[in-house]
Parts: sequence; C-alpha cells; structure tokens
Amino acid sequence: MRAIYLEAINSPFVLIEKEKPVAGAGEAIVQVKAAALNHRDVWIQYGRYFTKDYPAILGSDGAGIVTEVGEGVDKSWIGQQVVIDPSTDWGDNPQAHSKAYKVLGMPEDGTFADYVKVRASNLHRKPAHLSFEEAAALPLAGVTAYRAMFTKCGLRAGERVLITGAGGGVALFAVQFAVAAGAEVWVTSGSDEKIEKAKQLGATGGINYKKENWGKELKAEVGGFDVSIDGAAGEGFVQLVKLAKPGGRIGIYGGTTGMIGQINPAEIFWKQLAIHGSTMGINQDFAEMIAFVAEKKVKPVVDIVFPLEETEQAMRYMEAGKQFGKIVVQVS
Repeated sequence: MRAIYLEAINSPFVLIEKEKPVAGAGEAIVQVKAAALNHRDVWIQYGRYFTKDYPAILGSDGAGIVTEVGEGVDKSWIGQQVVIDPSTDWGDNPQAHSKAYKVLGMPEDGTFADYVKVRASNLHRKPAHLSFEEAAALPLAGVTAYRAMFTKCGLRAGERVLITGAGGGVALFAVQFAVAAGAEVWVTSGSDEKIEKAKQLGATGGINYKKENWGKELKAEVGGFDVSIDGAAGEGFVQLVKLAKPGGRIGIYGGTTGMIGQINPAEIFWKQLAIHGSTMGINQDFAEMIAFVAEKKVKPVVDIVFPLEETEQAMRYMEAGKQFGKIVVQVS
C-alpha cells in the first residue's frame, strides 16, 4: 500500500510503499478514502509534540470502508462506510485522560495511507449525508469542539456564545454546532473576510481581534456571553473573562498565542465563572458528536482537498494559516 512517511524531526513528508496491515483480535482494517490534517501533524514534524516516536505514518482523522476484521469483531462491519475515532486508552476518569492516552497517527500508524488498522470499538458509521472528504474532516476537531462546548460548558439553546479564531477547524465546528443547537453565535477573527464567512454559517456577528479595544467594543454591542470557546489563550483570554456574564463558562482547548495575561481574580469569583480546560474527548463524546452531526445534518467546512502524494504541500498550506475550514487529503 501507499503511505506518507515522516522519517525524523524536520524531515519532509514523503510517499512510500509498505505492507498492508493485518487485523488482530478486536481490530479492523479500514481502506482510507480521505484523511484530514491537524496542527498536531505539523507540531510532530517539527518535534514540538509531547510524543516523539519516529519514523511515523501520521494522520489522526480518517473516513473509509472496512475491509477486514479480526477475531471477536462482528463481521457485519465489513463493507461499512465509517468514521474513525482517533482516541484510545483514555482511562477510567471521564474528566481527564490517563497517561496511557494516545491519538492515532503517533505512536500507531495513522490515516495518511491506503489502509489503517484501528480498534473496532473506534469505528462509527459515517453519517449518510456526508461525503468521505467531509466525514474525514470531523474526528479530532469535531470531538474537541463538541466536548468543550457541550460536555464541559453545557451550552443550551438560546444562550449567547463567543467563539474565537473563526477559520480554524475546531472553531468552525464550534460555530456550526452552536448554531445547530439554537444558540446565538458571535466570533472573533483576525480576518474580516473570515468573519463574513462565519456569518454565512449562521453566526450573528463578529469582531476583528486586531482592533484596539476589541473587547470593550464587543461588550458595548452585545453585553456579554454565557459561553466562550477559545483555542488561542494569550492576552485575548483576559477579554473573555471581562466579556463573560455572571455564571458564564469558558472552554479552552488550545493556546496558540501563548501564556495568558493578567486577569483580575475578582472578575472570576465575583461573577462565579467556570473555566474548563478540554482536550479531545471520550468515546461517548465522539459517539454523541457523530449522532448530533447526523441529526442536525451538519456539513463540515472543507477548505481544500489535496491528493495523498501532495501531503507535504498540504502541510505547508496549513502552516500558512490562510484556510477557512479543514484541509483534506484524498486517498482513494
């Protein structure tokens, strides 16, 4: 089979031939139709991820067709169109993952290949309204957005939510999920064009965070937010605390702009705020996310599709940060 190979830190992604995997007990082989990129893949390429197990076949997100199952797996899975849950070994505590927790694509071989071996318990039937490319965009970003917004922050219909960094994969799923759940959605972005695109997805409005005093301007316009979902941290997080309504919840799943600035603790305790850290999700989160997407007919935003052999170019495109939505690799 073909696979995209990363030999070592700072090496380019290259196309190689290797043996097709074989399903063991409790496992399944999926013929990958499409896979999606995540910033995790670039961090691994540069050696900035907490797991460093090279060489590797990366790729956490994938959708395809089950071609083989191992002992103990229902054979009715064979021929099914599926989406893969990339998380394994979360552990017994649903509130936080264990030290054994892993994400597909390092250390196990991932979805940037013609075939991938996964635990059968991580297979989910592809929502019928989605193409393989759309379905491949879902797993990592989708479950991250779902858990942060619903499992952790408990977003309810009619509440007002602020989602930072509209344009990134997790943020756009948060926008789409919140709109589908009946919330009033606002966004931030460094691009006015991306704010307009978010409005086309159902957001009520937004503000460019490059504006001086954007937090004060937004507060004057809308008053405050019941929930904020953030993947940036940095100085902007201070504004989320200021913008939170009494009893508000803030979900943070990333920190792309670095350390959080100075926050007045009185704003947290006096307003009775809850700040939730969130990473990926448990199997139940993933199953609920897939069911929600199927019920609400959510269609992931796919920015661009590259062929498998152009995975290195796809990585550089993602690194440039100009995308609106997910970057997908078409495998077969």
